[in-house]
Amino acid sequence: VQLQASGGGLVQPGGSLRISCAASGRTFTDYHMGWFRRGPVKERELVAAIDWRGGSTYYTASVSGRFTVSKSNTKNTVYLQMNSLRPEDTAVYYCAASDYFNDYREGRNYNYWGQGTQVTVSS
Repeated sequence: VQLQASGGGLVQPGGSLRISCAASGRTFTDYHMGWFRRGPVKERELVAAIDWRGGSTYYTASVSGRFTVSKSNTKNTVYLQMNSLRPEDTAVYYCAASDYFNDYREGRNYNYWGQGTQVTVSS
């Protein structure tokens, strides 16, 4: 599966941004989808994930209640809606896919990667 992320940019603290990831090449519903980020001084972390059905989601504690992951199986696209953004959310955000038979909450299970999109939260 090929993944193409888009929608990053510069946003002020407290603002919102939605990033998208379009998938192609394989059946979209064969995969769980995840959003990772790598900040300037942080290791890559799994931020949010959604299972292949789109019925279950996972969020790391620092974004829970602010970020929402969703997917459209008709558009083969996964989204990350980010609200109440903070400077510490500044990072390169990557979308990734994991085969449906894996645990979608485990970052190590993601082995298909798109290029990153930069999100900068600054005034």
